[in-house]
Formats: sequence, structure tokens, C-alpha cells
Amino acid sequence: MDEASAATTTIYAIAEAMDAADYPALNRLLTHARLVDGQSGTVLTEGGDAAVAHFQSIVKIHDDGTWRTRHVTTNPQVTVDGDQVQVRSYYTVFQQTERLALQPIIVGRYQDTLQKFDGEWMLTERRYFADLIGDLSDHLTFTLSASGDSSEP
Repeated sequence: MDEASAATTTIYAIAEAMDAADYPALNRLLTHARLVDGQSGTVLTEGGDAAVAHFQSIVKIHDDGTWRTRHVTTNPQVTVDGDQVQVRSYYTVFQQTERLALQPIIVGRYQDTLQKFDGEWMLTERRYFADLIGDLSDHLTFTLSASGDSSEP
């Protein structure tokens, strides 16, 4: 597998772990990561433990133990520069719950930086941008507006 494919595989693994609410996998995948609000530049978390605690505080868990979502990451634009990879991509999050019919609930962009640790590409920074916002009421514990403003706890 080439370096660009290996790096994007890591990004897809993060999406899969989020959808499953697989916090041990997220902790490992985000061990070296800083998560940043792309709009404001605010650092939300650093490291796997902090990322897991952050997600547990803002994302609703449903009766099946998951977020009832599918994070679909598309259009990756990958730049490999030695031991660092930059990936710009789009994300669409779909959700279906007992109350909510299957629908996209948010669309945005990731700006990811990955580095190799022990031969594996790991996320070191993710900047989130929320571009289009739908019904997040069954997903988040706070209200996120289209401007990126929130009433996050």
C-alpha cells in the first residue's frame, strides 16, 4: 500500500470507530492528535484520553451502544511530504434513530495532518469545519449553529 492510501486508511478507521462508539480504538487512533475547531482555531482536545472524554461529553449514545451515525469521508486530497501527510477531505454524517429518519445531519471539511509512529500513520491534527448543519438533536448534547457558534457545555 502506498503512503497516501495508508494515511487515508487511518482517516477511514477513525470514522468507523466514531460510528461504533469504539472508544478504545478512538483512544489509540487519536493518541497523538490535537482536535481543532477550524472556524475559531480553538484547540478542543489533545491526546487520545482527552479526545475520548470530549466525545463522551458531547455525543449521545443510543440504545444499541453507538452514535447511530455513518461518517462518510470523501474527496481526499493527499500531499505526502516525507514523514508527514496532509489530507483535505469532505465529511457527511448520516444518522437514523427511533425518532429521526435516515438523513444527513452535518456536512463539512477536515484538514488533517498525519505522521508515522512505529511505522503507522497516525493523526496529529484535525481541523473541523462545519459547512452545512441539519438536525443534530439526536447526535449532540448541545446546539451547533450554522455559523459554528455553539452552546457547548
